[in-house]
Amino acid sequence: MKVLSLFDGISCGRLALERANLPAERYDAFEIDKYAIVVSKNNFPDIVQHGNVLDGDFRKFKGYDLLLGGSPCTYWSVAKKNRETSANGEGFRLFREYLRALEESECRYFLYENNDSIHRNIKEEISRSLGVSPIMINSALVSAQQRKRCYWTNIPNVTQPADKGVLLRDVLESGVPWQEKSYCMTASYNGAVIRNTLERSQRTMIAEPVTKPIRIGEYGKGGQGQRIYSVNGKSITLSALGGGQGAKTGLYKIDLPDGDYIIRKLTPIEAERLQTLPDNYTAGISSTQRYKCIGNGWTVDVIAHILGGLK
Repeated sequence: MKVLSLFDGISCGRLALERANLPAERYDAFEIDKYAIVVSKNNFPDIVQHGNVLDGDFRKFKGYDLLLGGSPCTYWSVAKKNRETSANGEGFRLFREYLRALEESECRYFLYENNDSIHRNIKEEISRSLGVSPIMINSALVSAQQRKRCYWTNIPNVTQPADKGVLLRDVLESGVPWQEKSYCMTASYNGAVIRNTLERSQRTMIAEPVTKPIRIGEYGKGGQGQRIYSVNGKSITLSALGGGQGAKTGLYKIDLPDGDYIIRKLTPIEAERLQTLPDNYTAGISSTQRYKCIGNGWTVDVIAHILGGLK
């Protein structure tokens, strides 16, 4: 299979093809983030990198089988003040590069991804442009991460994946990551408040599957990077941006063998597991850049599930 991938990031699409048992005869990527390209090359040296999509001549890829891509949602995100809500801004200009690639390359199949929270006007315009309606899949079905994403594709018979029932506690690293100051805050940090009653009540709710993060406390003013969650639920959505002690991963209460607990953010390996990446897939760049690359990436098992329709 010959694959063209736009906004390729760390090549989660290539990994998903392998998981779906669809060998890539050729995989051509467009990406501009130098750290993401390092990760991609470390894992798949045979990927051909082409740089910026704005400079792409996609006619060179005529006859390719599959076009992958998810243009940056930065301009459309609910986290962005004055986010774009129409097809006139920078966000849609980048999406049009995907459309141009699809038209020029004449790929037989396409898969386009973006955040479920983008404005309805933009969703409708994407659907009109691609000629298909999206399917929303929450990564929580295959992972311990709540991550709602829309997928537009002409791959046949795309359904919801089976729920694997994975919780955050299932992907935590063994050992002593709490000793790393970069991850951990003390239990009494700046007046952190843990709502133990919520934690206790959650443990009794065994009849219903857990499908979302369980917020059990906060410190400071309780901003996005100051909220504390239980490992008995899902993680919050990994992000490439954000500040605070729990920037990009959230903060979690981790019970220790001696009966005590600590509060910490997730490690890069745990973040990789939430995206169903192999451990240390993003090794070789700084932790800061690892979190960013992982947060910008795809949940590999969701993509592999969708690509399974090509068999």
